[in-house]
Amino acid sequence: MNSLLSLALSVAVLGGIATWLFLSVGGILIWAAFTAWACFFHSGGNSAALWSTIVSNAFGVLVAATTGLVIAAVPGASIFGGPLWAALAVAVSIALYILSAKAKWFASIPGTTYGYACTFAFLTQNPDKFNSHALTTLTLGNAYLVVPLSMAIGALFAYTSAGLARALEKTGPANA
Repeated sequence: MNSLLSLALSVAVLGGIATWLFLSVGGILIWAAFTAWACFFHSGGNSAALWSTIVSNAFGVLVAATTGLVIAAVPGASIFGGPLWAALAVAVSIALYILSAKAKWFASIPGTTYGYACTFAFLTQNPDKFNSHALTTLTLGNAYLVVPLSMAIGALFAYTSAGLARALEKTGPANA
C-alpha cells in the first residue's frame, strides 16, 4: 500500500476512535488533540517528534495560561483598558516564549505556538474559564490541565497513527 493511502487510513480510523473517546469522556478537547496530532507530523512524525510535541505544546499552554492569569488577576486593565492590557500581556509572553527557544527543550516555536493558541482558544471561547478562580482550581475547567492533557493524548494518537501507517504500508498491496 502506498504511504499516502496507509497514512489516510491510519489517521482516519484513529481520528474516529479519538473523536468517539473524547466525546464519550467529555471535558477533554478533541480540537486540541487534533492540533497536537498535526504538530507531531509537522515536527517529523517520529519518536523525537512525539517528545518535542508534548514538551513544546505543554510549554505553550503554560505560557498562555499564565498570561491569561496575569490578564485576569493583575489590575492592568483598569490602567490601560481591557483590550490594550491583554495585548500588552500577550506581546510580552510571545516574546518570552520565542526567546525561550534558545533552550533545547523549547526549541520548537511552532509547537509552542500550537499550545499557546489552543489555550487562548479555550479561554476566549469559555469566558467562565478566563478568570483567576478557574485558572487556579484543580478541575478539567482549568486551562493549565485540560489543554495539555488533550494535546498529549492527541500526540500519542498521532504517534500510534504513524506506526499503524508504516505497518499498513508494509503489509498492503504495493500498488494500492
